[in-house]
Amino acid sequence: MFSIKCCQSVSLFHQQLGQYIKPMKMHFMVSLMSPPFPTLIKTHMKNKHQISVEEVSSSENGEELSGVLYNARIRDSCRAGDVDKAMKMLAQMEALGFSLSLGSYTTVIEALGSVGRTLEAEAIFREMVHLGLKPDLRVYNAMLRSCLRKGLLELADRVLVEMETLGIGRNRATYEALIDYYGRAGRLNDVWMVIGKMRREGFVPDSFVYSKVIGVYRDNGMWKKAMEIVREIKELGISLDKRIYNSIIDTFGKCGELSEALEVFEKMQEEGVRPDIVTWNSLIQWHCKAGNVGKALELFSKMQEEGLYPDPKIFITIISRLGEQGKWDVIKQNLENMKCRGHRRSGAIYAVLVDIYGQYGKFQGPEECISALKSEGIQPSASIFCVLANAYAQQGLCEQTVKVLQLMEAEGIEPNLIMLNVLINAFGIAGRHLEALSVYDHIKDMGISPDVVTYSTLMKACIRVRKFDKVPGIYEEMESAGFTPDRKAREMLQNALLVLQQRHCENPWLNFVRQHGTRTVEIGTTSKMKEWQNVKIWTGCLS
Repeated sequence: MFSIKCCQSVSLFHQQLGQYIKPMKMHFMVSLMSPPFPTLIKTHMKNKHQISVEEVSSSENGEELSGVLYNARIRDSCRAGDVDKAMKMLAQMEALGFSLSLGSYTTVIEALGSVGRTLEAEAIFREMVHLGLKPDLRVYNAMLRSCLRKGLLELADRVLVEMETLGIGRNRATYEALIDYYGRAGRLNDVWMVIGKMRREGFVPDSFVYSKVIGVYRDNGMWKKAMEIVREIKELGISLDKRIYNSIIDTFGKCGELSEALEVFEKMQEEGVRPDIVTWNSLIQWHCKAGNVGKALELFSKMQEEGLYPDPKIFITIISRLGEQGKWDVIKQNLENMKCRGHRRSGAIYAVLVDIYGQYGKFQGPEECISALKSEGIQPSASIFCVLANAYAQQGLCEQTVKVLQLMEAEGIEPNLIMLNVLINAFGIAGRHLEALSVYDHIKDMGISPDVVTYSTLMKACIRVRKFDKVPGIYEEMESAGFTPDRKAREMLQNALLVLQQRHCENPWLNFVRQHGTRTVEIGTTSKMKEWQNVKIWTGCLS
């Protein structure tokens, strides 16, 4: 655990951040610790959607809506992705004395979980149980995915325990939700543990499972291991589908083997597997990072010719790389091309991101950017907010990044781990590591479990301000939490130990061993002891 005396500015930031996170945390604790009363969700609905008399007496074609029609309309809105409309109708029907059906409860919980509104989903889930309705496996899986998406492991564990207590067995979707979380979090051992349980229950791993395993190996720089998984898939007679191809392409791209990635891309199409937005994003991203912006733009253009809607996340990579090279005319040309192809919504997001990077200068801050998107008919989602925050964060604009986070919460979207990691990165880039650590403390206070990105970003923030002595502690905390450090984390630790060795006569490795021991954890074919031995050799610390 960190023991840090924050300066006055950090304390002020901590208070400001807590002003809007604390109510969410209290809501979360109430849902966990208090009896599940229906008034919890009703109170929340009244606050979020003020209901007038005219709205309560809403009708269609001159006839009052019945409870059955309300349930049908709510389900339709959820399936269409209009969660706010569904919640407003829920508030209306409860005011009229109607209640949700079992099917509607399930649909609403799934919809709220899918957009990151986990606390509302949890409140409705508890109300459902309190009213005597028995959630089925589909509802529990929806709650599990919702909790894991936000990194709420304690709440996810409660869901699993409750399932077991009620005798509700896990299915493939349950295991895949766990594998998806552990894979994204970089917890290699946990991924294999879940796969083992899955096999014992009679579920054979499919392409989804194998693609996650490949991804974990990829993120740990173990691309040879990833390729061994691909060979195992072929030997088992499992056909390579879109997920597997995407994982292979991303693995080659991350390792800098772009020609191999393009070869797999061509083979994928020869086999009749159509690339999706994930495929194109991966190729564009790694070509940009390799400095081959020309090829990235070529791929970007081809993607649009295929009729695919450009992913806003990739805009930042393209704009930032072209902006570094001063090619604003190329950026403008890309915007015009998107407009010509009819990608009006993507064009609006692209223009706002360009503005954040300081070229167009049409908007003053996050509020104006969000207003501009709404004027184009774009309802900001958790993903859009994260993209905007990341654009500010990459330039070290901390206050603007915090403002995006506040606007996100004002829209009823709970800040997720991705957004909070972005905020840590913003403070890190700005050289404000104490604030970065303060955000980390808030993450844990909210009950959210940090992931590999959280710890790696913290390590990077400390290295930027030359606080190398804090890096080994963060690394050890990451391991203690059950995460498999990725290649970047290991490299940062090596660099920090080297600097510490140069600063002091005493071996930093020996200090690390005295404080943390020499646990041996297998990572593929290389043990931790062997890894640390290599660190010692690399830093010239061996006698």
